[in-house]
Amino acid sequence: MTRIMIVDDTPLMRSMLTSILSEHGFHVVHVAVNGQEAVDMYPIIKPDGVIMDVSMPELDGVEALKLILEKDPAAKIIMCSTFAQQSFILRALEIGAKDFIAKPFTPFQVVDAVKRVFNKN
Repeated sequence: MTRIMIVDDTPLMRSMLTSILSEHGFHVVHVAVNGQEAVDMYPIIKPDGVIMDVSMPELDGVEALKLILEKDPAAKIIMCSTFAQQSFILRALEIGAKDFIAKPFTPFQVVDAVKRVFNKN
């Protein structure tokens, strides 16, 4: 079972992503409220992948992405953002994010991105 960490500062987004992933057979191993918590917890939890919001307090998703990839260059991180933040998404993909999910999203879009990143059909 694919183990995923969710990182988002919005309780509703965390809840929605957890529900969608759980309903589709993925295991949510940790839910972080900001990028700093994600960076701190990633080496402890060692998830198979991360779904991370771009815009968060303390440490944004792009900076957290950089720090996680420094520790684990093979990390599979999917960024989540509104289209209004498209420049951040492009930057994240250049840095090493594996995919992105645009907000607002449908359950299909979330599951499709996770399956693409983990090559699961």
